[in-house]
Amino acid sequence: MIRLELGLELAYEVGDRGADFVFNIHAAHTPCQRVLDERLVLSQPVVPRLHVDPATGNRTMFLHAGPGELKLAYDATIELSHAVADPADLAEVPIQQLPPEVMTYLYPSRYCQSDQLFQFAGHEFGHLPQGHARAQAIHDWVGQRVTFSSNTSNGNTSALETLADQVGVCRDFAHLMIALCRAVNLPARFTTGTDYGADPILGPPDFHAYVEVYLGGRWVIFDPSGTAIPMGLVRLATGRDAADVAFATIFGGVVAHPPVIRTDAVDDPARGLVLPQHSPQALSTDLGPVTDTGV
Repeated sequence: MIRLELGLELAYEVGDRGADFVFNIHAAHTPCQRVLDERLVLSQPVVPRLHVDPATGNRTMFLHAGPGELKLAYDATIELSHAVADPADLAEVPIQQLPPEVMTYLYPSRYCQSDQLFQFAGHEFGHLPQGHARAQAIHDWVGQRVTFSSNTSNGNTSALETLADQVGVCRDFAHLMIALCRAVNLPARFTTGTDYGADPILGPPDFHAYVEVYLGGRWVIFDPSGTAIPMGLVRLATGRDAADVAFATIFGGVVAHPPVIRTDAVDDPARGLVLPQHSPQALSTDLGPVTDTGV
């Protein structure tokens, strides 16, 4: 079992007319991800509204802030008891058997234009054996052809641009993998967390984007940028692409400061708590047929 201590600090300067914020910073509730304890502190006397999506476990917070400084601190203790499977056992689910809530992740979206990649993806991946192996091949292809480099893309960069430029950050890797998966009829969705295990040379700890692909009746984790340790990814939110689940969407005149993020793992084997590590097994924090529970 994995236990992580998560800390997020966000700071903003709000203009004279105030501003509205939509945050996706709360750890999601999933069958294999438990929030043991959490605390939210706001510097302004505002009452936020928290909405929980029953389908995804996303916990979205809405608030209106007045002029001046707004600081937000979120701390949580999270336990991960991953569903673990042999990748060879995870088959693609026929489209006619997909749950209705999964179908949306087959369609093109703002940053994942899969409808423009059918021919390309079919040529590259259409001949491969179906199942986890094909999703893994797409993951590896993206990781081999795209170079991770900070400040090489922006909030409008799409999968098509990343395919052409072959450079980007975790968000861009995720969008390209998702678009290619959808182009070969693999449901795939954009997932946010923090970059536990990232090399410090990449910069201070940050939010992280990765991918979940629907295989064998559950959502399986892939990290195409390869910058984090998948076993240490705390799911914050999932959506069609980054437009759905940005950690902060702001309406109004606001100056944002860089986030301060901390993710620490508890190492206590006597209590069954181990450090996240890279694993050849398929990992999920969702429901589905499970070969083993508890990492």
